[in-house]
Amino acid sequence: YQTIRQDYINNSINYLKNLNITLHNQIIEHIGTDSHDQLDLYIKKIGKRINTRITVVDTLGNVVADSDKDPKLMENHLARPEIQAALKHNIGTSTRFSQSLNQEMLYVAIPVIKDNKNLCMIRVSLYLSEIDEITDNLTYEIIRSALIVMILSLIGSLFFSKNISKPLKSLSLASGKVASGNFDVKVNTNRRDEIEELADNFNNMTGKLKSLFSEVNRKKDELNTIISTLQEGLVVLDNEGRIILCNQGFENLIGKTDLIGKLYWQLIEDYQFLSDMFYKIVQTKNSFSTEIELNKAFYLCSANYIESKREVVFLFHDISEFKKLEKIKKDFVVNVSHELRTPLTAIKGFVETLEDELEGEHERYMEIIKRHTDRLINIVQDLLILAELEETNFSLLLTQADLNLLIENVVKIFIPKAKEKEIDINLDFKFNPSVRLDAFRIEQVFVNLIDNAIKYTDKGFVNIKVDKNETHAIISIEDSGVGISKEDRERIFERFYIVDKSRSRRVGGTGLGLSIVKHIIQLHNGEIKLESQLGKGTKFVIHLPLSI
Repeated sequence: YQTIRQDYINNSINYLKNLNITLHNQIIEHIGTDSHDQLDLYIKKIGKRINTRITVVDTLGNVVADSDKDPKLMENHLARPEIQAALKHNIGTSTRFSQSLNQEMLYVAIPVIKDNKNLCMIRVSLYLSEIDEITDNLTYEIIRSALIVMILSLIGSLFFSKNISKPLKSLSLASGKVASGNFDVKVNTNRRDEIEELADNFNNMTGKLKSLFSEVNRKKDELNTIISTLQEGLVVLDNEGRIILCNQGFENLIGKTDLIGKLYWQLIEDYQFLSDMFYKIVQTKNSFSTEIELNKAFYLCSANYIESKREVVFLFHDISEFKKLEKIKKDFVVNVSHELRTPLTAIKGFVETLEDELEGEHERYMEIIKRHTDRLINIVQDLLILAELEETNFSLLLTQADLNLLIENVVKIFIPKAKEKEIDINLDFKFNPSVRLDAFRIEQVFVNLIDNAIKYTDKGFVNIKVDKNETHAIISIEDSGVGISKEDRERIFERFYIVDKSRSRRVGGTGLGLSIVKHIIQLHNGEIKLESQLGKGTKFVIHLPLSI
């Protein structure tokens, strides 16, 4: 509207300017007379004919002729902006409200010049109401056209949106049914555009979802069947210790039902063992297993951490019968060992008595009897030591001991045997630790390990090294002997397991020494590791805590 109105005003300014130029010569003819009455009559006549207000102003601003008013009654026009602009720039324009005509007017003025002398000013004006009427009519037509276009657009939009929304609504309803679990729903749009393609993709998706959910449900049913039929107790805890899954075996184990959503420590009376494992697993993200006693029954409890779900799975395997059998076996071994010790001691005594009286071949037979009797006595002694170590109420006699001095005393025992086989025993003490331990039991460890190192080394060295880290003393015993194969390394700490049976019988091994060593180290909360390569020697590394 403003653009069109301004364009009309600009065109009117050009029209009025041209009109001023047209009147220029006529004004010159009349302005030269003494009387301005003829000029005034002429201006009124022209103004009426062209329906335009014309005003002539002398150089002093006095009105000498006007097409609409009596010039004698009009005020001085020298201060009018269009007059001032015409005097300065040869043309002046102004749009303002006329007090004399009580209307908004457009004024254009130019000077009347003759012989380079400014005779007067011609000012031509138009009523802006005429322009406003034209622009208002045009605006009305524009608004009417816009309304028609808008109404037609709305009708088209409604039809188009209905055409689009109907299949989309069908898709929305179908997706709601799929969300509720109904995968048999299909969408038909009877269209040939992108929505039809979307509907086809939706139908394909629901088909695949139905297939996937069927597969998931089938596997879930299989898993639930497997879990429910497990004899072992199974429970899954979230990161806060809340039960999210358990089976009948676990409910029977603790004697309670409806466990889902409850905290495990609210259900198990002696839950400390489970808490220790739970927090250890959550912190380390590792798997653990241990034997526990619960409700007067023994279980092998294994736990695993599920990283993706931050859950802990506990499995309780009942080993009560195995424990009973183990106790029976231990009791049998202890009883047999006690019963054998007395007659074996007696046999050894009689053999030593008879040994001095026999000669020749009988003496050799007596030597064989003596050797095997000693081996049986050693086996009985080792069995009794193991039985003692495995007692539940067994406790260490802990004292502050000099580890280096203890090793040196044990080494002195084996120096003659080592010299006999040309074996060098080398000691390397990186520091002198004072460790709290059971000196007698740790001596048994070093006696067994050094004895084995010399037995299974024909010639070479035995290196004993003592070092430490922040929390543990580290003792290594390394030899250059026959070494141990990979298959034997996995079973070396088992009872009665002997790598070289012929050599063991020859040197008097019982197959129980390393088992005793492992038990003693574990009682000290320590750890023993084996490094060996067949034909290149063996190295045992012991970690003992600096404080127990």
